[in-house]
Amino acid sequence: MGDFVKGSDFSALPEMVAKGIILHREIDTYTDTHSIVSQSKDKLRSKYRHYSGVIVDMYYDHFLAVNFQDYHQEKLNDYAQQKYELLQNHWELIPPKGQNMLPYMIRGDWLTNYAKKEGIHRSLTGLSRRTKFKSGLDLAVQELVEYYDEFEAEFRSFFPEIQQHISQFREDLIISKL
Repeated sequence: MGDFVKGSDFSALPEMVAKGIILHREIDTYTDTHSIVSQSKDKLRSKYRHYSGVIVDMYYDHFLAVNFQDYHQEKLNDYAQQKYELLQNHWELIPPKGQNMLPYMIRGDWLTNYAKKEGIHRSLTGLSRRTKFKSGLDLAVQELVEYYDEFEAEFRSFFPEIQQHISQFREDLIISKL
């Protein structure tokens, strides 16, 4: 939902949903400005320009999915099914663009398919079709394969740092009033 809600007026949303959107935006901001993520983007920038950040986000999603058991006690498949069900149960809170996307996400099981290179390729190809300009996103799986170990090492360095940052941010957010 965080990608589909615009602005900062969350008064029409339940407080926990609003805080979830704020948390999502903090994750995006922290990620976009982190030096390790910049290092990953630098490998792609000359070929993909401003799309390098989107690609690195997808690569990192891949490494999170592949290594999910290192970061969460549940199996990825069980976790994904719970999240799909949660979204369906709160359909009325999802903005129209998110409602349009959700059935495709569930049917394609995006969350677990990110663990496969083919799943990342499929997602990047879908994004490529929706860009206004020729992005080359459909080719970006090539760099994932070519620099796999480097990207994974960067992800593994980055992820504990974002976990720590978000843990503190979440504590502060829980005690704050909107």
